[in-house]
Amino acid sequence: MKQGSRILFVLFSLLLVFGVAGCTTAPGADQKSQQEQETGYPVELTDDTGKQVKIKEEPQRIVSLIPSMTETVYALERGDRVVGVTTNDDYPKEVKKVEKVGDMNVDAEKVVSLKPDLVLASSSMNKDSVKKLRKLGLTVLAYDPKNLKSVFQQTRDVGKAVGAKEEADRLIDKMKKEKEMAEKVASKVPDQEKAQVWVEVSPDLFTAGNNTFMNELITLAGGKNVSVKVDGWGQVSSEKVVKWNPEVILYTHPEKKKTIASRSGWDEIRAVKEDRIQQLDANIVNRPGPRITQGLLQICKAIYPEEYAHVVK
Repeated sequence: MKQGSRILFVLFSLLLVFGVAGCTTAPGADQKSQQEQETGYPVELTDDTGKQVKIKEEPQRIVSLIPSMTETVYALERGDRVVGVTTNDDYPKEVKKVEKVGDMNVDAEKVVSLKPDLVLASSSMNKDSVKKLRKLGLTVLAYDPKNLKSVFQQTRDVGKAVGAKEEADRLIDKMKKEKEMAEKVASKVPDQEKAQVWVEVSPDLFTAGNNTFMNELITLAGGKNVSVKVDGWGQVSSEKVVKWNPEVILYTHPEKKKTIASRSGWDEIRAVKEDRIQQLDANIVNRPGPRITQGLLQICKAIYPEEYAHVVK
């Protein structure tokens, strides 16, 4: 064989070797791509702890450590996969029959014993539990929504995680429509006529300040939060509330309306004088989950009952 022909033969042989080698890796890649197209898995999500969480297969056993997450999974029509919740969970009614894993103090051993392939949690309320469960090798997604936009994102991510993308899209659309209903009426209230609102989440005057979803709900409803300068969820003095002189008082705790009105000095507050003290459903307005926009409409009706009469039943 001539030298030129020999060189061509060697080059051709190398081409065949590398070509075949390349082809041998392709089926695996194609198979993985096909699997992702057919099942949507694996899924990679970055939660509010900043961790990138990989979910290899569609979860069949879910433990939820926070009521808002539990409500989200049920709203996404995956409630039959929930195998563990906390004693704080009360909605929907089906959760009463689900195994309990503690309250805000989660029993990590109990969670592990349920063999979940996904744990849903709050990155703030369940901070220590999230770290512990991850060290034990469990897949944990944790969120801490501060506004409606982040509630929508949480819903979208949980939908991807549990194989309910379409259900998540429909749920978000519903929530956005409820938000638009509120904004439509609120936009008609002149800024100078917007009601000054005080909201308390406990009898010892803990309230929602800036950077809280409750503050956003009050604003979207057309009100002005008198405690907007409070940083996050904070406690203020009774004298401070009297000084702010709100036109509307909203509360989410069990205390009686007359007890609030009889506080020292509060008889000088406009809301007390005009009997505009309204209790809200804490489970709806305090949970950043699928019912939060229903809570928004509840706040709307409490602040502007006449304007929202035809919108909120």
